[in-house]
Amino acid sequence: MKKITSIIAICFCTLQLQAQYVVQSPVELAQLRELPQELIYVNHTGPVVFSGEYLYFGLHCFNVQTRKTSQISKIAYVALVDREGKTLIEQKLRLAQGKAYGEYFMPATLETGTYKLVAYTQWMKNGGASQIFQDDIAVINPYRTTISDSNEKGLTQLPSGPVNTDSSTVGISMAKKRLTTREKGIIQLRNYKGALGKGSYSVWVKQQDKIPFTRAQTATEFVEQYSTSSKRIQQSVGDSLFLPEQRGELIYGSVKDADGNPKADELIYLSFPGPEFLLKFATTDTNGNFYTYVRETYGDKRLIIQSRNTEEPLVINMGIPSYPDYSTLKFPGFEILPEWEEVIVARSVRNQLENQFFEVKPDSILLEEPRDPFDGGIPETILLDEYTRFETFEETLVELLSKAGYRSGPNGTSYIRIAQDFETFDEPFNNDPALVLIDGVLIRDHGTIRDFDAKRIEKIALIRDQFQLADQPYQGMMVISTFDGNYANSFQRKNSSIAELHMAQPEKNYFVQEYTTDSKVRVPDYRNILLWKPHLPLDNEAMNLEFYTSDIPGIYEVFLEGFTEYGKPISGRLQFEVVLSDQP
Repeated sequence: MKKITSIIAICFCTLQLQAQYVVQSPVELAQLRELPQELIYVNHTGPVVFSGEYLYFGLHCFNVQTRKTSQISKIAYVALVDREGKTLIEQKLRLAQGKAYGEYFMPATLETGTYKLVAYTQWMKNGGASQIFQDDIAVINPYRTTISDSNEKGLTQLPSGPVNTDSSTVGISMAKKRLTTREKGIIQLRNYKGALGKGSYSVWVKQQDKIPFTRAQTATEFVEQYSTSSKRIQQSVGDSLFLPEQRGELIYGSVKDADGNPKADELIYLSFPGPEFLLKFATTDTNGNFYTYVRETYGDKRLIIQSRNTEEPLVINMGIPSYPDYSTLKFPGFEILPEWEEVIVARSVRNQLENQFFEVKPDSILLEEPRDPFDGGIPETILLDEYTRFETFEETLVELLSKAGYRSGPNGTSYIRIAQDFETFDEPFNNDPALVLIDGVLIRDHGTIRDFDAKRIEKIALIRDQFQLADQPYQGMMVISTFDGNYANSFQRKNSSIAELHMAQPEKNYFVQEYTTDSKVRVPDYRNILLWKPHLPLDNEAMNLEFYTSDIPGIYEVFLEGFTEYGKPISGRLQFEVVLSDQP
């Protein structure tokens, strides 16, 4: 029998899983303090970004105690916060070996001014604002009225100082430091210390900013700044804290009766619809809250939540994680000066032209290995267009599916049963119902779909294995697929709720410009970021990175940021010049 299970425990088996857990005893506190705190470093292509440009970033999550890659949290959050402490953009990222990467497209709705790029895990929120990563970002929006960003907190614009580099462990070099437009450049990333230099590094190339602003925080500065950070949580007995998303994304919510009282011990089913659907379950605690971890990726932001209890009206709500408290963040001042007008106009015009040709320079989403919702079973699939069509779903079962049909249940109910596929001669007969889904949405009351319009159905797939979901055994699984795949949009049942999930961002393959004999030479190239490699594993002595310059002459910088496997920060900088191809 195959079991569809839900992960409802964390490493501390004696603790009750809650989004914010109240520490009950010294024993529980000691268990929680055994789990190290985390820190996140973010390298990015800022700090000065224009509306209409992308801000690319790479995350490195660390175990504070060992300073090595953290294996605790599986989800991280990156946000752009304004001076009022309001979260304007937030992305959820899945951590793989403590690493992730992503990008923000700066919309035209942002005002010119200073913002904070912050990053954290749920576990880090227990340390307050001082635990989360923060760096300054200056946004210039030439499409809105440009005003001086007044310094309300009494800070002055910070100067850009020199970068402390360590080229004795890992370094970058270029054999040719004067390139023409649309010419290939080669960067060598070299490990000078063998096993001590192995690690993960970010390398990118961008035009040197002509607008002065405090430079982005380096990996070396990050380690120095957070060297005194708490190595474990500081909460005491009776305090509330955030539990880590240690086994995947944490989904939680509450169930209450019609009078608003919490309902304990209610079994909740969660359907993640789509072709590669997911089914989870959870049981509410004494406060009416339910929790489950989701390790798998899902392709639909809708979540269908249903209660097994249909005898009394219930109210089901999805939980929404709170943002950290950003009230203590400090922002530097930033003022647009008249002498920058020519630089700003030129860059904004190039951005508009570059965005016009986005379709010929697309990024691509990395496809993950397809997940088998049937868990290895081979379904028997009926394509309804290959047979005579019938009006209702029940008629279709009677006429086309000899191994499945409706049976009479207790108290005048009905259910669908799929014929057993006996594996042994002495396998006992069962009369269990089938597990039925439409477009990945669990159908608990099979009688409600007797008259479902069969013209909407594209195919029906059957698995004759036995399944178990929570404490309920099922004889077989039936998956009904409609033509539009949107049954979730019209789903309405008693004691159910449709929630919208904050989905994790998919990983991407970023466009890499190349110029060969068959290149489209007529397409303008106004990239100011020539290379972006968010995570490069350096296992050997050296590797070469190739890129092509754009049509923009000027001074460019190569950035190196990362950490060895032993947690040592590595920062490096290198400059080169790009001149027009007809310039000597």
